[in-house]
Amino acid sequence: MALGATLKEHPYKHLIDTLKDGTLKFFNPRKLEDPRYDKLPLSIRVLLEAAIRNCDGFYTKEEDVQNILDWQQQQQRAEVPFSPARILLQDFTGIPAMVDLAAMRDAVAKHGVDPDLVNPKCPTDLIVDHSLQIDYSKCAIQNAPNPGGGDGPNPSQPPSRSTAARPPSRGGSQCGGQRGSCSKAACSDPPTSSGRPASVQQIENTPLLCPFHLQPVSEVETALKNQEMELQRNKERLHFFKWCSRAFKNVNVVPPDVGTVHQVNLEYLSRVVQVSDDLIYPDSVVGTDSHTTMINGLGILGWGVGGIESEAVMLGQPVSLTLPQVVGCKLVGCINPLATSIDIVLGITKHLRQAGISGKFVEFFGPGVSQLSAPDRTTIANMCPEYNATISFFPVDHVTLEHFKKTNFTEKKLELLESYMKAVNLFRSYEESSEEPQFSEVIEINLSSMVPHVSGPKRAQDRVAVSSMKEDFQSCLNEKVGFKGFHISKEKQDIRVPFLHCGQEYQLVHGAVVIAAVISCTNNCNPSVMLTAGLLAKKAVEAGLVVKPYIQTSLAPGSGMVTHYLSASGVLPYFNQLGFEVIGYGCSTCVGNTAPLPEAVVDAIKKGDLVACGVLSGNRHFEGRLCDCVRANYLASPPLVVAYAIAGTVGIDFEKEPLGSTSEGKEVYLRDIWPSREEVQQTEEDTIISSIFKDLRRRMEKGNTFWNKIECPDSRLFPWDHKSTYIRSPPFFSKLGKEIPAPQSIENAHALLFLGDKVTTDHISPAGSIARVSAAAKYLQSKRLTPREFNSYGARRGNDAVMTRGTFASIKLHNRFIGKPGPKTLHIPSGQTLDVFEAADRYQRDGTPLIILAGKDYGSGNSRDWVAKGPYLLGVRAVIAESFEKLHKKQLVGMGIMPLQFLSGQNADTLELSGKERFSIALPESLSPGQQLAVKTSKGTSFCVTALFDSEVDVIFFQHGGLLRYVARTVVNNGLRAGPGAAECSP
Repeated sequence: MALGATLKEHPYKHLIDTLKDGTLKFFNPRKLEDPRYDKLPLSIRVLLEAAIRNCDGFYTKEEDVQNILDWQQQQQRAEVPFSPARILLQDFTGIPAMVDLAAMRDAVAKHGVDPDLVNPKCPTDLIVDHSLQIDYSKCAIQNAPNPGGGDGPNPSQPPSRSTAARPPSRGGSQCGGQRGSCSKAACSDPPTSSGRPASVQQIENTPLLCPFHLQPVSEVETALKNQEMELQRNKERLHFFKWCSRAFKNVNVVPPDVGTVHQVNLEYLSRVVQVSDDLIYPDSVVGTDSHTTMINGLGILGWGVGGIESEAVMLGQPVSLTLPQVVGCKLVGCINPLATSIDIVLGITKHLRQAGISGKFVEFFGPGVSQLSAPDRTTIANMCPEYNATISFFPVDHVTLEHFKKTNFTEKKLELLESYMKAVNLFRSYEESSEEPQFSEVIEINLSSMVPHVSGPKRAQDRVAVSSMKEDFQSCLNEKVGFKGFHISKEKQDIRVPFLHCGQEYQLVHGAVVIAAVISCTNNCNPSVMLTAGLLAKKAVEAGLVVKPYIQTSLAPGSGMVTHYLSASGVLPYFNQLGFEVIGYGCSTCVGNTAPLPEAVVDAIKKGDLVACGVLSGNRHFEGRLCDCVRANYLASPPLVVAYAIAGTVGIDFEKEPLGSTSEGKEVYLRDIWPSREEVQQTEEDTIISSIFKDLRRRMEKGNTFWNKIECPDSRLFPWDHKSTYIRSPPFFSKLGKEIPAPQSIENAHALLFLGDKVTTDHISPAGSIARVSAAAKYLQSKRLTPREFNSYGARRGNDAVMTRGTFASIKLHNRFIGKPGPKTLHIPSGQTLDVFEAADRYQRDGTPLIILAGKDYGSGNSRDWVAKGPYLLGVRAVIAESFEKLHKKQLVGMGIMPLQFLSGQNADTLELSGKERFSIALPESLSPGQQLAVKTSKGTSFCVTALFDSEVDVIFFQHGGLLRYVARTVVNNGLRAGPGAAECSP
């Protein structure tokens, strides 16, 4: 916003104030002199400032400002707009957003409108971080590179682990064992008598220093090989991203191998305050990833939205939300010395999930908040989607300022930040109870009650105390198949399956760990937790403990910063010696990009029908996601990932059973090698310094050689390559007219699927490998691609033909028409069992509309725009369910699909629906939010459902055929009215 004529006409120009330096202006809500302001939760104050600043009488009205100010009375009632300061995209969900904008340019150009009018109005950052796959690791490197993401191991490749004892050379115990590194003595030799590396301050003399010899070392060979494969398999996508960065204004593309979207957002993009045209205001962000909430830990308001919502914001439209309730989470007590940040995170997750806070804001306060570092807070905020809150907000305080002193903030910038935040009363002192705002409700959590936990074996909310892990896993074997059961018969629970690996015999049992991954996202952003894991690895190696060589271990740091501080602290070589080598920078195991397990391990698991386990420090672990043959997966803190890898099983009681023995035969327990909280904090202080963040900034601005050499056309319209299997112009704008189409009732629809409860976005739109027998595989094979070239669904999100065929392609989809898990459905007219896509395609050729029947919590999980786009292209007109995940409900509306909810107490079973009926839904001339509609069936019965349109805006989007068509139609009409010489405008 320019401080010119726009502000002269601004309805709140009387609130404009000037900071002490006299150069920057800001809207000061305190000049309203309304006592309600200082009683508002600080997260609501950010919404209020944005509404005041963006009040234009059209998108944002004075009524909206008053509603937010009157939050106590208007919460859960008033619908208000929010215009964030910026947009955050990652490449999996970002590429379809950018492809849609490129296609929208084509659509408006066909109407004779300047395509440059389709241009992001809100600053947009796109981070290419979700393309990394683990082709190489100390276990997987023995397999052939896997560019297709689904190929099996290559038996002709020699194994990299030669002995079961795992010699010290595993991971490169000598600097000379790495290309371009020093040739001194073994890195495992103690560096000093104090046990700490000498002169760790020299990390400013990067590239990377061997912490014991202070000689340059190159990046780990496995990381370099994985990066090469990533760039090779994604050339088309990167070419498109490069075109976007040039063709669209306000688009900044962060190239591969810099870091994960959350890490880069925290370390590089976060501002706390923004300055534009001499106007200062709070930083805020919405992103196409549900874990965008991580930024809340730094006092920056932000949350995840779907790709289509982000596109609307990119084009100048605000996010629409119902004023939320704000739950005050009061933290008291002192943190247990053995509890990690992850224990705190999972403890708070459990408390908040049980409190039933879905769709609410959570804001933390109380004396316990000051004990949490900024990384602790961002880790807690990152898990926000797991307890279904919209945000988890930590207002700015002195801890936040201390954090930014260690990063890339200058003293002048810090003074500006503190001055502004205090001027608008957005700065908190958690020790002052008099400053506490009024909340909708308050939940008190005692930090001293937190003990180490893991989550699993299938859901993040199923927490298990580490002390009870052995007993709980045994119970899971006994329980019937479900979220906490595998139903293994008693006589098969003690089975041991021998197998050969690298010439030595091993045995697998139920509970055997076969995947142990310290991965990017969630935990790797937290230095204290990663350093705890590193110090644990160091003490384990010094005690002579090893990890069995068949366990697929990996370390995927969130960014180069993590590698730097692990190296500077002296723990990285010990990670390496246990097999946790750096495999690259980006999402990997957590999104299903895991290299195949050794064939002998897979055969042993299948032979014994074993419940094998994966342990990872991520945030997603649904059954079968890591690997089809790994049924039990546990979320754990990084040090516990290392501990369970050493133990080789989850069936261990760490208090009573040793991890292993020293060479002298002395038993070593977990408590013997667990680092103290003081030791971790001291190491953190010695290593987390500003030079680390400066190096990240240098790497981001420099990019990489491959990216810098990519050439792309200088054109306003993207030159689509019709042979491309990665980038394709989607059909969302076909037959786009200038007028709003008349409402069309649904007549004689068939149910494409008949689903139960807890259908997640993973079920609807898988993100991992493309199975060879899937509909998407058949399409790619028709394009003469081999399975090794399939890549993943995530990488091909820019191709609607692949993604439509991938919709409902999960092997874990439970369709009541079929009676067993799998990506199949019943084509009702013929009685044939077909792939979901093939059935939908047949229905569409016959002109038959489709609906979906579902149970509770339909669409829970990660935010993905293809969970709505895919069903839309399959021909689905409505989803009738008992309840919906809020964000997914918005996504369905955004694609012109009606989310319809059974009335309270009703569902498909109570209504005696078989799913094989034909359904008709009459739409009135004018729809209204929350309106009830009648559904008639071919059996002669009828029932009512509620149309879950939250606002008039939702109704408008639906009437236009979805948000994309609404935006395109508005651009066309505005462009035609303005004429060929029109300046840029937003819909």
